Amino acid sequence: MTCLIDNYHRRISYMRISVTDHCNLRCIYCTANQVPRLTHDDILRYEEIERIIRVSAGLGIDSLRLTGGEPLMRPHLVNLVEMLKKIEGIRDISMTTNAITLEKHAKALKSAGLDRVNISLDSLDEDKFKHMTGVGNLSHALSGIEAARNAGLNPVKINTVVLGGVNDNEILDFAYKTLNDGWHVRFIEYMPFACEGEKNKVFSENQTVSDKYIKALISEKIGNLEAVLPSAGNGPAKYYRLAGAEGTIGFIGAVTDCFCQECNRMRLTADGGLRPCLLEDGEVDIKTPLRSGISDDELKNLISSAAALKYEKHRLSEKVLPSGRQMWQIGG
Repeated sequence: MTCLIDNYHRRISYMRISVTDHCNLRCIYCTANQVPRLTHDDILRYEEIERIIRVSAGLGIDSLRLTGGEPLMRPHLVNLVEMLKKIEGIRDISMTTNAITLEKHAKALKSAGLDRVNISLDSLDEDKFKHMTGVGNLSHALSGIEAARNAGLNPVKINTVVLGGVNDNEILDFAYKTLNDGWHVRFIEYMPFACEGEKNKVFSENQTVSDKYIKALISEKIGNLEAVLPSAGNGPAKYYRLAGAEGTIGFIGAVTDCFCQECNRMRLTADGGLRPCLLEDGEVDIKTPLRSGISDDELKNLISSAAALKYEKHRLSEKVLPSGRQMWQIGG
């Protein structure tokens, strides 16, 4: 099997697949409600995604993550999971979701071959949750978390974007969840994009709460954090555990702690763009040649050409921000 290697000798083995740009929430740091959605014909069909991943698996891609938008808004997602699970070489399939509708899908997704889920949850307070998500109901998300755990989609990881002056007063509440409820919590630094629109001009560098600050706060108020290895996953988080805790605390500090040297991923957008870096605008159109009858060998070459576009590292420190797409359009 051929390995997919970028120009900086990093092996690419992980593909994030955005299955839709639709979402059932309207989070305050997201512009998803400001841009028209893709049409049915715009997005990749399941058979097209399956073919892209089958060819990618021949290049060494072995881990997949389904994203959105909100992936559970794509009808019959279970069918895609079943298709991807059958591809030779694919060893791990996970999904990132807001869990609002996960309760009714968790068992079927597990049976279809989904291994685990990451759940985006930015507040444990009902009123603040509704404020931050626009229309969300916290009880639905919490029910989704429990359904995922009961279905065996473990480890269930909770992704929390910490925003200064918004939910940074809940850092300790989330940390205690690892002690009292066995949660695996990951604190994620807010990442700015250049085209966030009028609504998002309130978000700036001042909104980014650093991993260093969160770690120091937890250590001072609760107890020492001991470094541990991740139980599963392909992400960049650094994991720790409080004494006596069943759960873990992870940190993803893309802004203040660049981890690009370890990056092993590419992203497939819902409308068929292959994007080598979340924080750079370059991408390769896969959908057009795919629908024009490209061969598998030609598809391999396109995928390899996308890997060759991968930067050594992002340029946030130089104030260079992606402007072509937003996070929800890329799949995070």
